[in-house]
Amino acid sequence: MTPAVSIVDVVKTFGSLKALAGVSLDIAQGEFFGLLGPNGAGKTTLISCLAGLSRPDAGRVAVLGHDVQADFREARRLLGVVPQELVFDPFFSVRETLRIQSGYFGIRRNDDWIDEILHHLDLAGKAEANMRGLSGGMKRRVLVAQALVHKPPVIVLDEPTAGVDVELRQGLWQFIRRLNGEGHTIILTTHYLEEAEALCHRIALMKQGQVVALDSTANLMAAHPGASLEEVFMRTMRR
Repeated sequence: MTPAVSIVDVVKTFGSLKALAGVSLDIAQGEFFGLLGPNGAGKTTLISCLAGLSRPDAGRVAVLGHDVQADFREARRLLGVVPQELVFDPFFSVRETLRIQSGYFGIRRNDDWIDEILHHLDLAGKAEANMRGLSGGMKRRVLVAQALVHKPPVIVLDEPTAGVDVELRQGLWQFIRRLNGEGHTIILTTHYLEEAEALCHRIALMKQGQVVALDSTANLMAAHPGASLEEVFMRTMRR
């Protein structure tokens, strides 16, 4: 079966900084995959290459067999990305924002799906509210909604619960688990390692632009009996 995401020998430099130093990994269709590492490890750079926002200096990235550079339009259609940054247009309501995002992918009259997303992200009461009037947590929910509005088979969540209250976190993960159960591939970066431990089938640990550990969550934990994922993470980073 074609991998959901294939990353082969990807290198990316910024001046003298090698942000990615030959990263290779495949993520299977339907996986819930964790991409973990300290700040500066290269996670966001790798996601930028996956989303076609940054061009690797070397290597290849593909989404469901579609090369991100050579077949950008199709690769991007198959991908939904929740970025770390709160990027939004202040002139539209939440519903208008999601309709506009749908239009970027040629989708019209999908209010039933928009309503379902709003319900699961506890945004239904804010559907007609202007984006600039929302709290930071609410804006982050809208970013998640935007990533899901075109029903992409591969969903990338880059620190989706940063600054988000516990109640929303629980509701968000319930919804994302449901999508994963329906066959969507989920790629998660998070500093909340207990989330990764509870959710991810397999985990890659990154350090200084390289993958330094890659295995199932169960195997990573079994190699360090009695340790939490946070302890496994810290031990790996100290090597």
